[in-house]
Amino acid sequence: MTRNLPRRPVVGIPCDVKLLGVHPFHAVGEKYIAAVEGGAGTKPILLPVPRLNEGHFDLDAELDEIFALCDGIFLTGSHSNVHPKNYGGTAPREGVLLDEQRDALTLGLIRASVERGAPLFCVCRGFQELNVAFGGTLHQHIHEMPGEPGFAPRFDHRESKDDPLDTQYGPAHEVDLVEGGAFETILGTRTIRVNSLHGQGVARLADRLVAEGRAPDGTVEAASVRDASGFALGVQWHPEWKYWENPVSQKLLGAFGDAVRKAARQKARHALETQRT
Repeated sequence: MTRNLPRRPVVGIPCDVKLLGVHPFHAVGEKYIAAVEGGAGTKPILLPVPRLNEGHFDLDAELDEIFALCDGIFLTGSHSNVHPKNYGGTAPREGVLLDEQRDALTLGLIRASVERGAPLFCVCRGFQELNVAFGGTLHQHIHEMPGEPGFAPRFDHRESKDDPLDTQYGPAHEVDLVEGGAFETILGTRTIRVNSLHGQGVARLADRLVAEGRAPDGTVEAASVRDASGFALGVQWHPEWKYWENPVSQKLLGAFGDAVRKAARQKARHALETQRT
């Protein structure tokens, strides 16, 4: 017997390109899939990124297909970094992992999500992509940079790879949230504790973004998109990690899921109205 269950709103998650042996695979970490499904209560689907060596990539056509399918977008963290050519940065050091295929989709996808009012939640690398997409720049090795004026001295935001995962993803520092911002509204507090597993970070914040949270050394850790018509937030930390144990993660993912459900209802109403005319 076929069960006529209502379709869950769909969240698209762009893939990373990873080499497994000598073959490239499109992949998304399971923790992100679990957070989108269990934390946000939505249906995650993985979005392949373009194969740039196969000729012309029609970004506009790709975006139309994605938004016909997806009600929201979630951008994950990654071991790779945004290629510095996308923000006028210096050439990366030897051994730095890049993923230009992901860049080719996500930077345009971010801008299109905001333009179309599709809920957008960006995490770690995704947060850095958010800044670059709107014209900001990145520190490629933020722990080597001087501290921000008026804040504590710069500290190392990277995790120790030798530690157990629960230690790597454990609380590392506080983030102070701006009064009256989207994050304070969602979380109901001005100070939170977050994990820290990033070597890069915001240098110049994009004009379109609002810094809503900073670490004690001034590093921008949370931002919203100025004048966005829908949910459009980014965080430098990892709320997906064991989200079910973290009230802050639960509230952020829940708010994202609520925004996606609202967007899906609006899309369904619009489609129905279009059919009637």
